[in-house]
Parts: sequence; C-alpha cells; structure tokens
Amino acid sequence: MPVQNLPDIQKTVDQRDVAINHVGVSNLRHPISVKTQADGPQQTIATLTMAVGLPAEVKGTHMSRFIEALSEYDQSLSSETLPLLVHEIQERLHAQEAKIEVEFPYFLERSAPVTGRTALMDYTCRLVAESQGDETEVTVGITVPVASLCPCSKEISEYGAHNQRGDVEITLRTVRDDHDGAPMVWFEELVAYAEESASAPLYPLLKRPDERYVTMQAYDNPAFVEDIVRNVAVRLRDDERIAWFKVRVTNYESIHNHNAFAEVCWSRR
Repeated sequence: MPVQNLPDIQKTVDQRDVAINHVGVSNLRHPISVKTQADGPQQTIATLTMAVGLPAEVKGTHMSRFIEALSEYDQSLSSETLPLLVHEIQERLHAQEAKIEVEFPYFLERSAPVTGRTALMDYTCRLVAESQGDETEVTVGITVPVASLCPCSKEISEYGAHNQRGDVEITLRTVRDDHDGAPMVWFEELVAYAEESASAPLYPLLKRPDERYVTMQAYDNPAFVEDIVRNVAVRLRDDERIAWFKVRVTNYESIHNHNAFAEVCWSRR
C-alpha cells in the first residue's frame, strides 16, 4: 500500500458513546532543563505523563504527537513555561483538555553546618499542568527529607530522645494574575520552608563536628509531626504568592513498625 494512502484508524468514529478522561503516554523518561533561582537552568531527567481528553465519537488519539511535541520543546521547565507545552499538545491533538505531569530529581549543593564540606542533595520535584480550553492550572510540588526529634520522648527520658527521618511533601498553586501571570515560587524556597519547620535539616555529607552539631540541633528543637506540618503551613499561608496548598508530613518512626503522618490543606479566600 502506498505510504500516502495509509488509513488513519484513530480518526474513525467510535459507536460506544464513552468519552475518555485521559489517554496518552506515561512513564516517559526525557532529559529536561529546569529553571533555578540563582544559577541558571539545571539539566536533569524527568519522568512524564502526557494525556488529553478524548471525545466519545473519536476512536483513538495520536500517541506519536506527544513525543513530537516534547522533542521539539526547547525551553526550561517551570510553573511559568509548562503551560506552553500543554497548549502545544492541545493544538497538535485538537483536544479541549490536556494534562502533563512531570517528576524529576532536583539537585542543590549543601554545605555541612560546621566544616562547610559540600555535596549534592537531591529532592523529588513535580510540575503538573492541566488545561481546559484556554484555561490552564499549574500545580508545583516537592518532597523534602527532614529530621525530627520527639518532644514527649525528650520530656519523659532521663537522657536522650528518639528521633527519625521524615518527608515534607508540599503541593501548591500560586495566585493568578490576568496581567502579570502567576508568580514563581522557587524549589529552593520550599526546601527552606520545610527544613526550617523541622527539628533539623538533612545533609548529604557530614564529618564528626557536623554530626555533633546536627544531633544537638535536633535535640534543642523537638517537634511532633503535628508541629512540623503546622510550621510549614504557617510559612506557606503567609506567602502571598500562594493561593492553595496541601502539606503532608510523614515520619518514618524509629521505635515503631509504622509511620506517623499529618496533613493540612488550605485555600486563600
């Protein structure tokens, strides 16, 4: 069969009268460039899900067009630029609704608190863009590992207190401005909000003086999982760029065979 006469089965009519909410590609790994607060773009590897809504009368979508759009996209990814890519997908696939989920490791150089020795720390970051017609909503997310020390254990023990490693998971949307666009909230800022709300930060590299410092820092700043989630919520609530957020803190308990968690959702009225 001549190439120019190949049938386009995806465009044929489906008779079952079932619209599909999301259809597309998932678990797609692709190198991306991410905007940073100070040092220019960072190169990393993302895992993407790209999808559109499919009307009931259309048999299938054109999967290759997702890859084409991503391969031709040459901008750094951020909450500001991701809508450009989701709109490109809408246009290529003639879709009213489109969604892109991007998850990637983001690296920051961290200095040990006493010796100043540096190494890279990785954080799991997420960007999600959803479009309906001309309206686009972008969600920003990050998971920040922290340390916590139990206030009850410290109070009831003659010496010492149990501590644990935990994760602070922040998901947010920024305020919308029809003239200036959505303001940027940097991943670096969210890392600071999380770490300053816990008993102590985590570091990729610690020598003995640093380990001593961090151990005592946590002991001097005991915090329940409830304390950490409230501390983060206050920081986010006071940031006028943020319209909505969800914070979930999980402690991987050191003296229990289960985890402890706390979650706060908030919306600016």
